[in-house]
Amino acid sequence: MKRTSDTQQSRRTPLYQAHVDAQGKMVDFGDWEMPLNYGSQIEEHHQVRTDAGMFDVSHMTTVDFKGAQAKVFLQTLIANDVDKLKTEGKALYSCMLNESGGVVDDLIVYYINDEDYRMVINAGTTEKDIAWINAQAQGFDVSVEPQFDLAMIAVQGPNARAKVFEAMPGVEEVAGELKPFNAASLGGLFIARTGYTGEDGFEIMLPEKSAEFTWKMLLEAGVKPCGLGARDTLRLEAGMSLYGSEMNDEVSPLEATLTWTVDLTNEDRRFVGRDALEELKEKGVEMTIVGLVLEGKGVIRDHQKVVTSLGDGEVTSGTFSPTMGKAIALARVPMGTTGSCEIEMRNKMVSAKIVKPPFVRNGKVLV
Repeated sequence: MKRTSDTQQSRRTPLYQAHVDAQGKMVDFGDWEMPLNYGSQIEEHHQVRTDAGMFDVSHMTTVDFKGAQAKVFLQTLIANDVDKLKTEGKALYSCMLNESGGVVDDLIVYYINDEDYRMVINAGTTEKDIAWINAQAQGFDVSVEPQFDLAMIAVQGPNARAKVFEAMPGVEEVAGELKPFNAASLGGLFIARTGYTGEDGFEIMLPEKSAEFTWKMLLEAGVKPCGLGARDTLRLEAGMSLYGSEMNDEVSPLEATLTWTVDLTNEDRRFVGRDALEELKEKGVEMTIVGLVLEGKGVIRDHQKVVTSLGDGEVTSGTFSPTMGKAIALARVPMGTTGSCEIEMRNKMVSAKIVKPPFVRNGKVLV
């Protein structure tokens, strides 16, 4: 079904019926009816870490940029430099910034050629993002084309690629040798070796009308459906930032440990927010994101107070790690904080170890 901007009622992805048929527990997620889990969030988490699971991420939006000035426009729009992209299908992670250096959204952009790029933006920020992009595009010879008739399925886990090849004939021929952060096309499919779990796999963009059939083929190949709950614990174990938690309109990439997504090399590239970032860099960043591992029992929750030797901070994302069997978190704390800290949990102070994320990648515990 065509997705609209009508927010009077929750929107549904093309896979809504497949989730209901699989007894998915449907919840409202940024005006979308999405599956939280299909019974056990922890089982779904382990499924991705040990085998292969799939997520419906059709609520995310694909935007195509076409025209003679597509490249120069994207060099202005985002903080990373698309000039790094030289081969078809190569991907780049970055942020769009506002004038004060805050993050409008984080995104992935794919290179087709100098006049053709594809971008994937977050679901909850789609309308804000497209309005922002269109405003910035004034005066550039570029067309901004949101692809609202595409679905997107993320297949993740150590066996994800093998099972995709089994389920989808022809994909191995174009994507078998694909390196991480690269994409390939096959007919109406756009297959990217990217993800949000810390495991290998693909994010597959495909026409809405093909989504349910493809989902069923993946099921038959032994890929289990997974919901939003497992997606969040997996991304947090992988130390991946979430828009609205580790970053937002008022937090810059320099304060969200996303400095690696900013390219200041080309002094002539005056992207939106560059002046503010350079000023912040010169002044020195006061806060940063660190990982926390709880030393005792309990679960760390978002927005809990963090007390360090250098001052107070706050949990940005907290959960129980099924892989580690411990509570973990990302937290915003004063720059230079190391060692240990205390988290205020239910009016009690509980000790936690400060670590450098990621906590888990490719099934291995790293902290």
